[in-house]
Amino acid sequence: MQRETREKFGLLLGLVGVICFSLTLPSTSIAVEYFGTTVVGLGRTVVAAFLVAVVLIVRKEKLPSPRQFKSLLVVAFGAVLGFPLLTTRAMESLPVSHGAVELALLPLATAGFAIFRAGEVPSLKFWISSIIGSLAVIVYALHLGFGQLQFADLALLAAVIILGLSYAEGGKLAKELGSWQVIAWAIMIGAPFFIIPVGVNLTTEILDAPLQAWISFIYLAVVSQFLAYVAWYSGMAMGGIARVSQIQYLQPFLMILFATVFLDESITFFTLIIAVIVVFSVILGKNAPVSKQGSVSEKN
Repeated sequence: MQRETREKFGLLLGLVGVICFSLTLPSTSIAVEYFGTTVVGLGRTVVAAFLVAVVLIVRKEKLPSPRQFKSLLVVAFGAVLGFPLLTTRAMESLPVSHGAVELALLPLATAGFAIFRAGEVPSLKFWISSIIGSLAVIVYALHLGFGQLQFADLALLAAVIILGLSYAEGGKLAKELGSWQVIAWAIMIGAPFFIIPVGVNLTTEILDAPLQAWISFIYLAVVSQFLAYVAWYSGMAMGGIARVSQIQYLQPFLMILFATVFLDESITFFTLIIAVIVVFSVILGKNAPVSKQGSVSEKN
């Protein structure tokens, strides 16, 4: 596959991953009401582990090396433990639109960690586009009165930082271990430690949960926790971590759209205006040159 074609396909996979992730907060908001924070935040990994174990066994995948295992611990801490648990906690008290706005800062966190973890050096054009997108979502947050930080806000901001590191580490590791293998092994690392806390929080009351809640939980376990990461890490490995991370600016507005459809949350004209600005920053950043440390910048 030619380099240009490979990068375009990487961007497409990144978009697929973002669309899948965009249903995570709406699904969490529905499921947490009936299953609770621990079951939703950690239980999704336990369920996903059964699917992942079958895949790993059937494909006879080799165990990661000690060096790769260290990187997988970082991925597991962010993508398997920190982000699911923190966002689930936040969704107990915040609307999806609130969480979507704050998670829009994730591309900056990912790109920042990419500099240190993957050796990528975004150009000035890239950072300008990132600043435009970030300012847009900050203005959006202030307009809606999200300026005062609550515990849930702090949880979301912590989730952004933790997942940004996990994305950068996973994108780098995917180039040598394989995209789906990264999240698969991360799930297998975390799942054994989650079985007891999840089991303790299981009650007979969850059997009375409506079908919508069960569908949401299954989506979180199968798609959000595994399949979406396969597409996302593949996209970053093929298209570049910093560049593909720009697509995440679409995620908050896709979340708001899905929240409107599934949760009856309203969408305003101001939201659409901000969405246009953010999409423009994504286009600008997508075409920005990104180079490796000590090398000549990539050409568009």
